[in-house]
Amino acid sequence: MSLCKGCRATLRLTIRHDLPSVRTLSSTPYRASSPPSIRDAFSKPSWSVRSLLSPDDAPPAESITPQQLHHLLRLSALPLPKTKAEEDSMMATLQSQLRFVRTVQRVDTRHVEPLRAIRDETEQGLREITVGLDDLRGVLDKETRAGHYQRPRRVKERIEPEEEKWDALATASRKAGKYFVVESAPRPGGDA
Repeated sequence: MSLCKGCRATLRLTIRHDLPSVRTLSSTPYRASSPPSIRDAFSKPSWSVRSLLSPDDAPPAESITPQQLHHLLRLSALPLPKTKAEEDSMMATLQSQLRFVRTVQRVDTRHVEPLRAIRDETEQGLREITVGLDDLRGVLDKETRAGHYQRPRRVKERIEPEEEKWDALATASRKAGKYFVVESAPRPGGDA
């Protein structure tokens, strides 16, 4: 099994002996005397989305005023709330989203490389995206050798797709050559 760079960095941080200096969202403290094994590190999640959401009875970490909510809605070109209940619901949602974002921002990412691409890095995934000679065989068969140095040249073939063969004027009631005729009433006050 191969690990992505981010997982390898996290694993390195988990196994290191000076891990108490690293801040994580884990609920279990790290004991310097017994470094965790790989199986222990990945056996259970260290946090969940539910733990980041605030309970209904908890006071908000950041207070959102109705003026701030209205300002954000105007900037976003969204409609203002019609009732006080709708406004309270929007403010509660915004406060929980801000709490979630602030918690995620507190995660220490000093030794984690930024994500450059989302892709499958397993052996099967790498085999699927690898272009080989067999994949190019159809294209290479359409080439000819030309010139003194026998450089490959692509043979141009004329492709007529099905979409271009349809008759656009088939449903026209009147035609004039390759054009269709539109009858209209004379404009009032215009030339007859």
